[in-house]
Amino acid sequence: MRWKILLTDGLAPISDQDLLSSVEVTDRKGISAEDLLGVIGDYDAVIVRGRTKITDQVLSTAENLKVVGRMGVGVDNIDLQAAKAHDVTVVNAPVATTVSVAELTFGLMLSLIRGIPKADAGMKAGEWLKKELVGTELYQKTLGVIGFGNIGEAVGRRALAFDVKVIAYDPIRPAEEIQSAGAQPANLETLLKESDLITLHIPHIDTTHHLLDEEAFNLMKNQVRIVCAARGGVIDEKALLAALESGKVAGAALDVYEKEPPEESPLPMHPKVISTPHIGAQTKEAQLRAGHDILSEVVAALEGDPLRWKIV
Repeated sequence: MRWKILLTDGLAPISDQDLLSSVEVTDRKGISAEDLLGVIGDYDAVIVRGRTKITDQVLSTAENLKVVGRMGVGVDNIDLQAAKAHDVTVVNAPVATTVSVAELTFGLMLSLIRGIPKADAGMKAGEWLKKELVGTELYQKTLGVIGFGNIGEAVGRRALAFDVKVIAYDPIRPAEEIQSAGAQPANLETLLKESDLITLHIPHIDTTHHLLDEEAFNLMKNQVRIVCAARGGVIDEKALLAALESGKVAGAALDVYEKEPPEESPLPMHPKVISTPHIGAQTKEAQLRAGHDILSEVVAALEGDPLRWKIV
C-alpha cells in the first residue's frame, strides 16, 4: 500500500528510495488555509512546518487523516487536543535542527557582546568605529540557559569550551542529567539573578507565555544580555523594550518574535537589538536531516511501527 502524504510547506530532497517506495507525496507548498480544507480529506498524512495551522476545523474535515508530522521541534501550530479527539497521531523531528540552532545561538551571543554587526555596518559605510566598539568577553561569565533539552544542552556544552559557567533551569529534566552535561541546575529566580547572559530554548505554551516579563527583568543583573532563538511569545516584548530603554538590559539578540514578520514591533530596529528572521533551522544540513526524520517518522506511524518522537 502506498500512503498518500501532503506537504504544505515543502520538504528537503529525500534520497532514501526504500522510504519513498511506500508513499505517494504531493507537494502543495504555500497552500492556503481555505484550499487545505478542500483537499485534506484525500490524504493519510500531512507534513507541515510552522506556517500551516492544523486546527480543529482542518482535523474535522480530514476524514482519512491518520498522522500530522511537524518538520522541526515546535508543535504550537497544531491543535493537539483536537488531534487526540480525532485519533490523529502527531509526530515531530526534534533533534534534526539541534546543531543549527545551537550554533546560531552562539553566533548571536558573540555578535551581541562584541558589536560585530555594528562594526561591519560601520566598515561598509566607510567608518572606523574602533574606539566606540569596546565589547566584553564570554570568559568566566555566567550563562543562564532556560530550557535544557536537546538545544539548550548543546548550547551549554559549547559554552563550556569558552570557560563559561553554565546554570540551567528546566522544570522537567532531572538535576543529575543537567549536572552530567556540565551545567549547574537552578530554579528560575536564581538563574535570573545570577546570569550575565540568558538564552532561552523552550516552546511557547501556556506555562511559558511571557516567561520573561517585567517582574523577571527586574530580578536580573544590570546590563544583562538576552538571546532568544526559541519561539516568539516566551518574552514579553513590551517588557524587553522597557528594559532596553532603561539600561537594565544591555542588549538582546532575537531570531523569533511574537508576530512574524514583526512588522509593527520596534525591537528589530532598536540600536541595542540584533535581529534575524527566524533562521535557526535554516541550514542545508538541518533541512536534510529534518526532511528524512519527519518522513520516516510519519511512515512509521502510518504502518504501526515504534515511534521515536510521538507528541500525541
